[in-house]
Amino acid sequence: MVYETSYESGRKPFKPDLHRGKWEKPTDYIYACFGLALKLDSFVVSYWFFFDMGLFGILPYYIYMALYLVPILVIHSFMGQFSSSGFISAFRVSPFFKGMGYVSLALSLATLLYYSLFAFVPLIFIMHSLRPTLPWSCEGISSWSNESTICNMTNTQVHTLLDSRNKWETFEMTIVRAPSVIFFKKYYEVTSQPVDESYILSWHIVGFSFAIWALITFIFYNFSETAKFGKLVRYMVVSTLVLLVVCFIRFLFLPGAWDGLTHFVKPRADSMVNGTRAMLIIVLQAFGSGWGTVIALSSFNNFKTNVMKYNWIIAFGQTLVYILFGMVTYMLDNYFKTIEPKDFSSYVLKNWVSYLSGASALSTLEWPNMWTIIYFTMMLMASLIVMITQLFTVFTSLFDEFEVLRMYKKKVIYGVLGLLSVFSVLLCSNHGVRHLTALSADSLISHSVMHLLLLLAVLWVYGRERFQRDIEFMLGQPFASWKVFILRFIAPLFLLNSLLISIIVSSFEHLLFSMAIYISLFVLLPVLCIPGYGVYIMCKNTGGFCNRFRRACRPNDWYPVEMEDRQKYEEVVGNADITHQLYEVTEEVN
Repeated sequence: MVYETSYESGRKPFKPDLHRGKWEKPTDYIYACFGLALKLDSFVVSYWFFFDMGLFGILPYYIYMALYLVPILVIHSFMGQFSSSGFISAFRVSPFFKGMGYVSLALSLATLLYYSLFAFVPLIFIMHSLRPTLPWSCEGISSWSNESTICNMTNTQVHTLLDSRNKWETFEMTIVRAPSVIFFKKYYEVTSQPVDESYILSWHIVGFSFAIWALITFIFYNFSETAKFGKLVRYMVVSTLVLLVVCFIRFLFLPGAWDGLTHFVKPRADSMVNGTRAMLIIVLQAFGSGWGTVIALSSFNNFKTNVMKYNWIIAFGQTLVYILFGMVTYMLDNYFKTIEPKDFSSYVLKNWVSYLSGASALSTLEWPNMWTIIYFTMMLMASLIVMITQLFTVFTSLFDEFEVLRMYKKKVIYGVLGLLSVFSVLLCSNHGVRHLTALSADSLISHSVMHLLLLLAVLWVYGRERFQRDIEFMLGQPFASWKVFILRFIAPLFLLNSLLISIIVSSFEHLLFSMAIYISLFVLLPVLCIPGYGVYIMCKNTGGFCNRFRRACRPNDWYPVEMEDRQKYEEVVGNADITHQLYEVTEEVN
């Protein structure tokens, strides 16, 4: 494959942003990737579909970690670190696939809209925890609701109700709700509305949504520089994990908590079976709520950073985060099981245990207001970490690709945040949660497809030998051929399997709620736009079809940004494989 520069291909030359900065500490990359594991919608999905896995259900994750999580992390970090650019410009490695960068930009912005829900829900509970009496406590709910909850439905009342209803039936189960779920539904105003009901906006939720976006705007106003942002994320991740550990220790004293932990760590064959399927989906969450985030984050590393070692640390660290959240969720879930009658006559309906129902468990603790604030502050920080990290990579990729935007960075940042805050109002309606589940499930499909296309672009189109040579040059150490074999042949098999499971999960969501628009946005968009952009690149070339296709796939301005590394890279590549002196391409920069 022949290398080309922009001048020879007729395309606009790539000009690196010399003011994009680097991480203050090399480990800031690790902390930022740890933060991606706080993508909490993965816990919602895994709880509903594979809720009884436990610790042994996570064991297949370690197999998947070695066979395709870490290898794909290596590909992402190689793309970003070698090119020192975001997830759009990094596709100079093969311009035919550059449409993946633009699709990733669109999907990242779309997922930010629904992910804001995970930020303003904790904020709602935090604000109401400042009241003298928690409105979802047994004492507080009696003043504004007369629905049947775990507070006013004793075993005797349940049996009395069943006896009056079951004269001619052999069995019936009474559903009892957690007060915090009723409290939240009051704000959403969705108590008894059918799915096809017209949209009803909750102005309470709108206010909290705008508050979250205002907070995010404040963060980027003060921490938009790379070094400052990395330092902020580092402290936020550490603080969130410390609060998570504190909550874990306190929850050990909840009724039924130890039974929940025992059930969590108990070896069970069915856990391994469920984990084999579920972990294929959970692995995809390591890359954050948007695709390409790791590419952009690694672009702030020094060129010689050993991302091989870092990616293993990231993978194991993310697993510990999953286990901690899993144990906390099990303890909360088992607390509600302790208050259910043993004869299965009633059932406590737990919606989003870690978010909604968990607030009712917190209200039973000593000093409930304090523990509610601590717990939901942790959840709020976790959501904010995911959102600001993804936004940071979106802005980085925009400024790397579009030179004209670099002059108006602040205006672009505030404009994008303003638009996102306006469009996020769509999730403040009675259909907001339904949109969330559909978007989250569809994004699993698009992420699987994008990972497969990335492997195709780097390892097959750009080529195995060139990739191996480039990553060895970047790391300064050998990259074994068996690792390349795993990337080319083993990882795609697991990705195809995860794609199949993602389609099943998404189909289940759309079966419950007919939302074809999200299939178009998250599935058809990547399928159509990526080859569509490739055809556009071919049309700009000259010659026959085969020549146009070959030129569209050739690396274009693919070289390290730093002049010293660039000249060494030219010596490694050799003039036989490159049609133009690399250092002449950006001669004007120096």
